Amino acid sequence: MKIKEHWLQGVTQLRSPNANDRPASAEINLLVVHNISLPPKQYGGGYIEDFFQNKLNPSDHPYFTEIADLKVSAHLLVNRKGELTQFVAFDRRAWHAGASCYQGQENCNDFSIGIELEGCDTEPYTEQQYRALVEVTRLLLHQYPKISPQRICGHSDIAPLRKTDPGPAFRWPYFHEKLAQ
Repeated sequence: MKIKEHWLQGVTQLRSPNANDRPASAEINLLVVHNISLPPKQYGGGYIEDFFQNKLNPSDHPYFTEIADLKVSAHLLVNRKGELTQFVAFDRRAWHAGASCYQGQENCNDFSIGIELEGCDTEPYTEQQYRALVEVTRLLLHQYPKISPQRICGHSDIAPLRKTDPGPAFRWPYFHEKLAQ
């Protein structure tokens, strides 16, 4: 796997309209891990992909009527099989963090890369997801050297009053151990 012009090569690319340019002064220096499942705690079905492309059909599930008008994206999605889909070029601002702050710096979308894991706070992530996340994280650490292992956090770390993901089911020590190997 490699990055060319801020896009991962050899993965599915579905461009999201929910992105814009980063501020000129912004340096990519943070990686944010999230989780998402649509409908909640259900996997597969392509709903996440539709959601990030503003194509979610509200009539497909009652929950979708609550979120269909939201404009959200992430740079990457790692599904339960460990397959990667990229929605936004890494040099652009994806709309994943919302109101957020990391070490006193607000608006984390300006300087971060967001990776969504298909899952929820309370159900274990798959080994395939950890493998894919470690592989892509290593690549991002190399490509964007201002990101370091110490500058990888969860959505809950940058928006603690609003968000809980990736949740207690995400094994941070395991992820960092694998990343260091």
